[in-house]
This record gives sequence, C-alpha cells and structure tokens, in this order.
Amino acid sequence: MWTLLQIELYKIFRRPRTYIAFAAITSLICIVQLGLKVDGKEYADFVMADLKNSFSIDGNTINGYFVCYILLQLLLVHVPLLIALIAADMISGEANAGTLRFLLTKPISRFDFIIAKFLAATIYTLALLVWLAALALFLSMLIFGTDDMLLLKNNYVVQLQHDDIFWRYIGAFGFAALAMTTVAALGFLLSQFAENSIGPIVATMSVIIFFTILSTMSIPLFNTIKPFLFTTHMVAWKEFFDIKVDDSNATIKGSIEHPERIIRSLTVLGIHIVLFVGASLYVFKKKDVLS
Repeated sequence: MWTLLQIELYKIFRRPRTYIAFAAITSLICIVQLGLKVDGKEYADFVMADLKNSFSIDGNTINGYFVCYILLQLLLVHVPLLIALIAADMISGEANAGTLRFLLTKPISRFDFIIAKFLAATIYTLALLVWLAALALFLSMLIFGTDDMLLLKNNYVVQLQHDDIFWRYIGAFGFAALAMTTVAALGFLLSQFAENSIGPIVATMSVIIFFTILSTMSIPLFNTIKPFLFTTHMVAWKEFFDIKVDDSNATIKGSIEHPERIIRSLTVLGIHIVLFVGASLYVFKKKDVLS
C-alpha cells in the first residue's frame, strides 16, 4: 500500500497541471493582499461606515486575521474546482492513457489500488489547503500585523480579541480540510464512469453548483433535503468565529456559540466521504476494465 501511495503521489506531483491550483491560489491571494495594503483604509471605512456612526473603533481594523477571513470567504468557494482537476482524473486519466488495464495486471488488489488512489488525492487536497493557510493566514499576519477582529453578521457584530483568534483558524482550516476531502471523494467517484478527465471534472462541479443552489434557496420543498446535502455544511467553518455572550452581553473568551452545528456538519461530511469512497470501491470491483 505504501509503495502504491508513493507511486500515485509521484504521478500527481510530476504533472505540470498539478501546480495550476497552487499558482492560482498564490495569484489570487497576492492580488487581494496588494489591494488591501494599498486601499485597505478606504475599504475599512466603507465596510464599517454604519458601525462607526454608533461606535468608536480603535486599532488596526484591516489586520492579518481579518484579511484571512476575507480570503477564506472568497477562495473556499472556488477551491473545489481546483481539487476536481486532480481528483476527477485519478481513474479516468489512467483509462484515457491506456494504462488502467495494465496496472491491474500487477499483483495488487483492486481495494489497495483504489484506496491508494484516493489517499493520494486526499494528500494533494491537504497540501493545497496548507499552502492556502500559509499565504492567507501567516503571510497576511506578516504583512498586516494582528489585532482584534470585527466581523459584521446579518444583524449583529462579532468582536474577537486578538489572543482568541488563532485557534479558531486552526479549527476552520481543519474543518475546510474535511469539506474539501468530500469534494475530492465525489470527484474520485465520478472518475470511475468515464475514460477522459473532462467529463468527471465538469460533472463534479455541476453537482456542487446544483447542490449549492438547493442549499441556498429558501423554498419549503427544499428545506427537507438541505440538511442532507454536503454543500449545506461546507460553510460551517464560519461557526468557529461566532462567540457566546453572557447575560450582560459580554463575550465569553474561548467559546463557540453553536459547537453542535460544527459537530453535525463534520458528521454529515464524514458520512459523505465514506459513502463516496465506498461506492468507488464497489463500482471499481464490479467494473470490467477494458482501457
């Protein structure tokens, strides 16, 4: 299994297109950081305009923590496409190259073959998120410094103290890793049904877009299925940045307002991963490989 995994990782990271995702993330983050560095004060004045009419705001509003939050909101919507470029190619790419049948003539089980492929796609996904964290969080902290973070919600404002934020990002990125692994598992499953990569990649993004629309539409008919859609739970990383308040409306440091929502979302995402990978194993074991 370890040898298979090493081979699959080598195949992933030797292809130039693997680094398209890393280059895209780097470019987008640097552009946003440059824009906020140049015009950050104007942006903060625009965002906080209504709030400043009621409160006096001191400190560095555009700091590394706040910039990272903005970047996560922007990028975690688009990262699934970058993951699909690799995950949806794991099996279909071998079929397209005519090597799938040859690989299965080797003394390895189909179970080991599929698990090694999926683990390689997962490691690629995690590497992408580590790179995202390094640029969005640590580079932003280096450029903009750190301070308390103000987040504007629909009908309230959340203020997080600077020493109560970093651990929340650890939780948010950990949650994002599971959410993006779900996307990788979906793309991996769909790659079983085609002999070229385009179909599974497009299908993966189509499923995500379709489910996302269902997740965001406030229609009673769809409300019953929303809790079962993995896209509904992919944005639950934001729950790490909601904090409890006491009876005097003072924030409780180190708390999360709704930890049960995080647990529920983690459970749903984990179930989807098991189902997608389990279905991949079942389909591949029954598959008549001719390519």
